[in-house]
Amino acid sequence: PSIASLLTKAQELIVQCDYPLARKFIERVLAREDGTVPEQNQAKEMMGVVLLEMGDVDAAKEVFLTLVLPHPSAPSPPPPSAYLYLAQLTADSDPFAALANYEAAIEILQTQLKGKSVSNGNTEDDDDNEIKSNIVRAYLGMVELWMDPESYITCTLSFEPTASDMCDTLLSRAFEIDPNNLEALQTLASVRLSQENHEEALLALRRFPPPSQDATATDPQAHALLLLNALPIQTRIARAKLLLECGAYPDALSLLEGVIATDDTNVEGWYLMGLGMVAFGGTSQGRGPNREPMEWQDMARDARDCLDNCQTLHASQGHPDAPLLEHVQELIGILDGLGIQPSPAEEDEGEEEGWEDASDDGGDGDENQDVDMA
Repeated sequence: PSIASLLTKAQELIVQCDYPLARKFIERVLAREDGTVPEQNQAKEMMGVVLLEMGDVDAAKEVFLTLVLPHPSAPSPPPPSAYLYLAQLTADSDPFAALANYEAAIEILQTQLKGKSVSNGNTEDDDDNEIKSNIVRAYLGMVELWMDPESYITCTLSFEPTASDMCDTLLSRAFEIDPNNLEALQTLASVRLSQENHEEALLALRRFPPPSQDATATDPQAHALLLLNALPIQTRIARAKLLLECGAYPDALSLLEGVIATDDTNVEGWYLMGLGMVAFGGTSQGRGPNREPMEWQDMARDARDCLDNCQTLHASQGHPDAPLLEHVQELIGILDGLGIQPSPAEEDEGEEEGWEDASDDGGDGDENQDVDMA
């Protein structure tokens, strides 16, 4: 078979997550002497990805290092993806090296973008959007390095006086590439919360790119929901945490409904749903004059059901997050003290109606009850 067909098959297997078999096809390519240099480099990059997915991090790193300078066999220019992988692999052990890798990737990607703009007459295509997306992700990776307390413990990067300003500068550069990038807006919200600016954090979380002319949903709320539900689950989970921290409980609960609808075995999703309902019930909006006492009890019971589901899934999955379980048990104890018991078994199917009650009102929570997040 041709090398091109072997690479195509290996890529298909990677998409299917069959990494051991993909590795065999890639090894066949690397063993051949009739391949072009681009084909060999593509095979090396794919091998690095496969090794990384199989958990052999050190071997993956060695492969990616062969694709970047100063390795003598590195292509010119090196593939920016190799720098991006190396940045992720060195983030914990050497944040400064990770920053340098991100910068190298951005420089190459910027050059590619300028070249395509000239050749395409300044019109955008899918390749342009992919390059822009990678540039933005690289900037966000750099922001995370400046914010991550784990990496700062070893090299005191976070205690640099310019850390907050550097985050703002990097985000500004990301928004120059894509002003409405959802991941960048979410990272902006995280930075603003670290700066104790809850108002601007919430503004960032509620900002969405306008619908295109051919969009299926033109209503702003429906359009926003489509965009959010297209995000990876872990991104939505992180976003829900930020919304809860901002006190925007209806926004968070609406987002978490989509998470549970996508994966009803997600331990953290059930936990945050229960936590959000308990916290929302402690606000004037959740328990105020516009809400009947029985409605609040229904929401509290739904919160109890969510927390019970979380506790059950935590045990069945052998979930490693012990502090989360401890907080779930603490919240269940609070609800027990208020006389809130789980729904009868026959009512479980209707629990989603209670979630709608919790998120119908829109807007922020105020007079927030102090509910610790694990």
